Parts: sequence; structure tokens; C-alpha cells
Amino acid sequence: MAGPDFSYEQAAMAQGARIIAGVDEVGRGPLAGPVTAAAVVLDPARIPEGLNDSKKLTAARRKVLYDLIFEVAEVSIAHASVEEIDEINILRASHLAMERAVAGLPRKPDLALIDGNMIPRGLSVPGQAIVKGDAVSVSIAAASIVAKICRDYVMWDLAQQCPGYGWEKNAGYPTKSHKAALQNLGVTPHHRRSFRPVHNILYQEK
Repeated sequence: MAGPDFSYEQAAMAQGARIIAGVDEVGRGPLAGPVTAAAVVLDPARIPEGLNDSKKLTAARRKVLYDLIFEVAEVSIAHASVEEIDEINILRASHLAMERAVAGLPRKPDLALIDGNMIPRGLSVPGQAIVKGDAVSVSIAAASIVAKICRDYVMWDLAQQCPGYGWEKNAGYPTKSHKAALQNLGVTPHHRRSFRPVHNILYQEK
């Protein structure tokens, strides 16, 4: 199975697009923390070797690529908060983070390649949704790496403030130990109240 390549970007360039951003988000599944999106515009002449879906890379390899991407590409990172997730739902919040990431790029892209099957409705530029985009487009793969590492940093930070939930290891995902900590230590301000395991604990307390 070949990794992602530049063919979607090349096809868009053949249609006249010059600045093409890959966009991905991470953090839909966790019970705690924000959802994080990244938008990356790669320089066709300086694409880092070995870009792939962040889930297919080792932590060490991800970190090397993360630093490389910042050296050679235009990068924007954005979040949607726990409050926003609870207010508008996780899908909409992940789209909001993507919209913010695209809007934060130094140059406005001609096209945004979006990981998934939906184009965020508030996107400020034309978009193309690509299912499993991080496995086929190097721009989206780069965005997936940046978003993942950036969100891991956020969760590591929050883990220092709220010890006991294991966020520095589980990034807020509903692992056994995280769910046990929720039962024993209770719900923090960083937990998503609209997510069932958190909601149920709050409801029990009532």
C-alpha cells in the first residue's frame, strides 16, 4: 500500500489553483479537551519525505516530521473548545476548528483539501472533501501530523493541571483508566459534558 502523494494537489493546480491547503482535525473521540485542526500549505519543491497519516507513524517519526513541516510549509493551527463542543456538537465543532485553521493561514488558499466526507459550511475558501484524505494526500497527511502533536501538547498541559486522568498518555480518549478516574475523581471543567460517559456521571451525582 503506497503512502499519500501529491496527485490531488497536482490535479487542482492543473485547474489553476496555486495555493492548496491540506486540512485535518484530531480529537473527535476523547471525553476531554478541545478538538484541534491544522491547515498546511506545502511547497511542491520541498515536500518532507515520509509524510503519512499520523496514526501510521511512530511518535518519534511524527515529531521529526512535525518540525520539518514547520520549516518548509505554511501552517495554521486552531481549536474548538470544550464549551463549543458541548454547545454545537462535536462534528460542528471539528468543522469550526477546521474553518479557523484555514482562516489563520498567512495566505488565503485557492482550495482546501478537507479530510472526511463533508466540507465545513463556514469555510472561507473553496473546499474538496477527501475520505481518508490523510492516507492519500500529503498535504492532509501533514495537517494530521501537526494537529495530532499539537493536541497532544495541549492534553499534556491539562494533565499537569488535572492529574490522575492520564491525559498525558491517553490524550483524553475513553481508556479504561480514564473512565475509572472519572468515576473516582469526578468531572473536570475540561470534560465534555455532552459525551455520554461524562453526562452519565454528572447525572448520577444529581
